[in-house]
Amino acid sequence: MESTGNRKAVLLALVFLVLVALLLGFFIGRGKRGPTTVAALDTKEPQELSRDVVPDETPDWASAADISLAVDASRENAIVRASRIAGPSVVSVSVMQTMVTRRSPFLTRRGDDFFDQFFRDFFPPLAYRERIPTLGSGFIVSEDGFIITNEHVVHNAEEIKVTLPDGRQFDGELISSDATYDLAVIKIDASGLPAASLGDSDEMVVGEWAIAIGNPFGFLLDDPSPSVTAGVVSALRRDVKSMSSGGGIYKDMIQTDAAINPGNSGGPLVNGRGQVIGVNTFIFTQSGGSHGMGFAIPINVAKRVAKEIIEYGAVRGVWIGLSVQDITPFIASRMEIADPKGVIVVRLEDGSPADKAGVRVGDIIRRVQGEAVSNSNEAQRSLFGAGVGDLVTLTIEREGKSTEVRLKLEEVPKKR
Repeated sequence: MESTGNRKAVLLALVFLVLVALLLGFFIGRGKRGPTTVAALDTKEPQELSRDVVPDETPDWASAADISLAVDASRENAIVRASRIAGPSVVSVSVMQTMVTRRSPFLTRRGDDFFDQFFRDFFPPLAYRERIPTLGSGFIVSEDGFIITNEHVVHNAEEIKVTLPDGRQFDGELISSDATYDLAVIKIDASGLPAASLGDSDEMVVGEWAIAIGNPFGFLLDDPSPSVTAGVVSALRRDVKSMSSGGGIYKDMIQTDAAINPGNSGGPLVNGRGQVIGVNTFIFTQSGGSHGMGFAIPINVAKRVAKEIIEYGAVRGVWIGLSVQDITPFIASRMEIADPKGVIVVRLEDGSPADKAGVRVGDIIRRVQGEAVSNSNEAQRSLFGAGVGDLVTLTIEREGKSTEVRLKLEEVPKKR
């Protein structure tokens, strides 16, 4: 029994020693294999990881100041810049007009048709003179106080007051106006004024920014600073019939969806560069509000008219010295004209520009300034805006042959 116990003790001691040896070998081997394994995987020098790749702290989000700067940058768009450039030159034009109305002094004013008709039949209407204030806009075109606006803004004006955006008010003098173009020039006694930058309306493209600046509803707001509405150039060279009684046709108008409200008339239509490209004139409306169809006179026409008024006191009438007629089927058959498009010269004034250029009665005018014309309205439209001294090219047909003549427009001769 004693020998058996000794053998078990020895066996346990050997097992213990084997376990200790295995554990020591495991730890020693692990320490030796570590560097060898790393070296085998990567022979390059160890590099420190970038803090940008693996940050050791919570990311630092944009500060309030950074956000504010980003928002300010997004607000500084073309409309803001254009308004800032053109705004100081926009003025309010207050006009006092005397209107003459005729009505019976006994009208009930209740909308009662029977009684109103009774008083109209037995009591003739009387003429009443009423002083009516109206308001429009305009824009300064020279530092010494010349201002462009619409003719209908200052029509029959007895008193004109011009208010600048800074609140200063001046008496306005009407230099002259022209109802054909619906443009007028007024003058204030001031210097060093902020003149608007005038663009080139011939370079406009459909879809570009159109910013209407003016003083709508000025009497209600009682504020001299102009307001801004924005849209795009919707169309170019629109001919629009005037809504006023006896009115003619507005030619070559700019159409825009920028809102043009009462009081905006005469103010500038501005492009994204802050340059004036038109003179806001009227809108199509049924309710009195804007329906997205506003119209402006091209600035190139306004510049020519203003130059005439400032230099000569009025727009000089141009003299061509010929009269034309549409080619009707009857005329075409009698004169054996195969193509009825164009106009035929029926009268020629001696010594006129047309006479000097070699035009003759019976000539058929096919083109004016390179544009094909089908009737007298189109021929007149092709000459719209032309001034004294301009050269005009006519493509005429005579005895079946086509030729071009150039004539120089002259001022309408004074009546003797």
